[in-house]
Amino acid sequence: MLQTKTMLVSKEDFPILKTKVNGHDLVYLDNAASSQKPAVVIDAVAQFYSEKNSNVHRGIHHLSTLATMAYEDARKIVANFLDAKEEEIIFTKGTTDALNILARSLSEGLVEGDEILLTEMEHHSNIVPWQEAAKRKGLVVKYIPVKEDFTLDMEVARELITSKTKIVSFVHVSNTLGTINPVYEIASLAKGVGALVVLDAAQSVPHMGVKVSAMKDVDFVVFSGHKMLGPTGVGVLYGKKTLLENMSPVEFGGGMIKKVKFDGSTWADVPEKFEAGTPNIAQAVGLGFAVSYLEKVGMHKIEEHQKELTVYAQEELLKVEGLKLFGPKTNRAAVFSFSIEGIHPHDLSEVLNRYGVAVRAGHHCTMPLHKKFNLNGTTRASFYLYNTKEDVDALIKGLEKAKEVLA
Repeated sequence: MLQTKTMLVSKEDFPILKTKVNGHDLVYLDNAASSQKPAVVIDAVAQFYSEKNSNVHRGIHHLSTLATMAYEDARKIVANFLDAKEEEIIFTKGTTDALNILARSLSEGLVEGDEILLTEMEHHSNIVPWQEAAKRKGLVVKYIPVKEDFTLDMEVARELITSKTKIVSFVHVSNTLGTINPVYEIASLAKGVGALVVLDAAQSVPHMGVKVSAMKDVDFVVFSGHKMLGPTGVGVLYGKKTLLENMSPVEFGGGMIKKVKFDGSTWADVPEKFEAGTPNIAQAVGLGFAVSYLEKVGMHKIEEHQKELTVYAQEELLKVEGLKLFGPKTNRAAVFSFSIEGIHPHDLSEVLNRYGVAVRAGHHCTMPLHKKFNLNGTTRASFYLYNTKEDVDALIKGLEKAKEVLA
């Protein structure tokens, strides 16, 4: 085990990382579920409520003007981060909300027998909304298989993508396997048959430089704020402007209308068309500050740091006797799901918690994937920019302690 410091950012920036758990320093390795927040984000949300709190857009008084400026500044920051247009950024409650919006709206124009293509490694949020759309419209949902090496079977993918395929929706980085999927190849195949492409980037946008301008064949990108240092309750749906303009909204009410009459209504322009009601204003402002923090650190540095941690963590985990990793050996992210022979994932997680190591246990919202590999659940450790090689060492030490207690 290496004891060299590998710190990219100061843990002092993150107040919660000072927490003691059972007398041990907190080692937070549950970042695929949700990341911790730097003080600048926490302070930004508090400052909004204490100095700018008001509703946005239609008010002309001082506070409403300040709130609107802060909200739209956040949209601009996110747009620049993705290299997108501001009007292509829709604030949602998160990735799940964004995928539900897309499943409801995009399925409207489909007819019975049309096909939606997903993958076997999808999060439930990128399965269930499409299944429900299929029920309503008589559509067919198909899945690109995951091979034994935990990568997608692209030969089968080429067979599955046909003239019947209307939507291809897939995860950029698996939240269970850490697999980094071939976005450009899949999107190109989809475009070859005229299908729309939806990218679940919840596990990639926080960790690598995702630029939609470089993804010409990707039509929509969705992700959550809370996985990238931002607040909970806010996420992003990016869509090409021409597509958004032609899509129907799925929520109705204040904020998303242009005119309302007793006999009908017309919709506002994008992005307001998809932001019905009072949005999560403070959360969006916090997300803007989170993005600014990431940009200050540098996404290229974050990506390199993650790669270094990925290599080190994989090497150390594979040294643990009886441990089995589920994920590709290369071209992977710093997300590690594993099992230890004879130990239930929940028991393993509980013992790790005794030593201050926070991991996740269960099926990680990928029940079909776990069933495919005959697993009732796994333990998952996932890393982010504030984690270090010392955190990997703490995990390994905790696993050895757990084996002593539980084996």
